[in-house]
Amino acid sequence: MQAANSNATEAGATQDFVTVFVGDTMFGLAIDRVHDVFIPAGVTPVPLSPPEIVGLLNLRGRVVTAICLRRRLGLPAAEGSARMAIGLEQGGETFALVVDGVGEVLKLGTETHEPVPINLDARWRDLALGVHRLDGRLLVILDVNALLVFASDRAGATAA
Repeated sequence: MQAANSNATEAGATQDFVTVFVGDTMFGLAIDRVHDVFIPAGVTPVPLSPPEIVGLLNLRGRVVTAICLRRRLGLPAAEGSARMAIGLEQGGETFALVVDGVGEVLKLGTETHEPVPINLDARWRDLALGVHRLDGRLLVILDVNALLVFASDRAGATAA
C-alpha cells in the first residue's frame, strides 16, 4: 500500500482514513471523525433496542452507545472474533462503532477514488461515500453521518 500512499502525496489533495474490517471487507473512516480506538468492555445491553445497537458502555466516564457495524451492514454475526471499537461523535453524543478489527491509517488521493459502484448492496450504498481501489482490494469509505444519524434517531425513538 506504500505505492498508493506515495502516489497520493504527489497528486496533491489527499485525505486520511482509518481502516476497519468487518470480515474480509475493508472500510475507511475519515480520520477527523475518529476520536478513540479501544477494546469495548463492560457493554450493558439495552432492552428493546434496535439490533445494531449492542448496548451502552463507559468510555472514560461517558456513557457511550455501542453500534455493531456488522449488524448495521446487514451481515451475519461473527463467530468468536476479537472485537475493536472506534469512538465517534455526532450531535454532541459519543458512539462506539464495534468492528472486527482496526487496520492502519491510509493517506489517499483522488486518483484511486471512485464513486459508489451501482452494484454495491443497497444497504451499503446508502452508507458509503465512495470507494478506493488499492492493490487489488476495495476500500469502501463509510459516511459516518449516515451511520450515526440512523443510530441516534433509532436510539432516541426507543428511549421515548
